[in-house]
Amino acid sequence: MSDVPTTAAEDFAGVPDGFDRLWTPHRLAYVTGERPSKDAGDGCPFCAAPGRDDEDGLVVHRGVHCYVVMNLFPYNPGHVLVCPYRHVSLYVDLTDEETAEFTALTKQAIVALQESSGPQGFNIGMNQGAVAGAGVAAHLHQHVVPRWGGDMNFLPVVGQTKALPVLLEDARRRLALAWPGE
Repeated sequence: MSDVPTTAAEDFAGVPDGFDRLWTPHRLAYVTGERPSKDAGDGCPFCAAPGRDDEDGLVVHRGVHCYVVMNLFPYNPGHVLVCPYRHVSLYVDLTDEETAEFTALTKQAIVALQESSGPQGFNIGMNQGAVAGAGVAAHLHQHVVPRWGGDMNFLPVVGQTKALPVLLEDARRRLALAWPGE
């Protein structure tokens, strides 16, 4: 028996398992199912983001009826969301003006992502309703996810963790600088 005192953690740790740990405490709210309010206002992240400055709100581009924001829980670096300013849940509830800008901003996001990070493809789409997988079902948003060959690895499957090589703030800055017409 050693004369060196041990901590409780060392007593319980046992033999090391050889695995490194990638700690992602910011994802706890997502994993535990904490969801923003369904009501417009401060509880809705897509109503709150445009009220902040671009860096704090992670806003990439602002249009007249819609805006583009970084996804706080991205699948890949550069994963953005196209959102109407108006708190509306269904695509069919957009006005003609909102629909036109929603589509134009989606196209511009693709161009900006191609310029800033050279993806080889994209996943584009929206989940309407919680049953369809919408994390924030009450406020319509369209995902634009850049993809690269080999961007999936064992971490999401085995460790339920996604390794992202670019910080949200850096990806937002690069996209904002590459935005068409800016």
